[in-house]
Amino acid sequence: MKEKHLTELDFDTAMELAQTDPEAFEQYRKDVIEALIARAPERNRQHLRRLQWRIEQERKRASNPLSACVKLYRMMWESFAGECGLIDALQNTRNSPHSLDSLRPKAKVVLLSRAATTNSSTES
Repeated sequence: MKEKHLTELDFDTAMELAQTDPEAFEQYRKDVIEALIARAPERNRQHLRRLQWRIEQERKRASNPLSACVKLYRMMWESFAGECGLIDALQNTRNSPHSLDSLRPKAKVVLLSRAATTNSSTES
């Protein structure tokens, strides 16, 4: 299938292919995933390809489809709630080197009165 014609996964088409032609379904699935990655911003594509590779490896290692589903579910849950996951990142934004607090100036600002500025310039 051509990537440019794929905009989203058509569930009915996918279900029919899975039941009647598993090889065609697998190619359709891969084409839809590739089209989605190709439409992503350039800065995200490498990460998405690596993530998809990891997903494919988990699917290959699983003994059956249900086992693959459970493994992928655990993988998603770990990226959400595990160490260095989304929740952890959101809770630790204040300690992050990229937090708003780290962007604020650290210097002490000293106000100079207008009289002091005028006197120092006339004395020179």
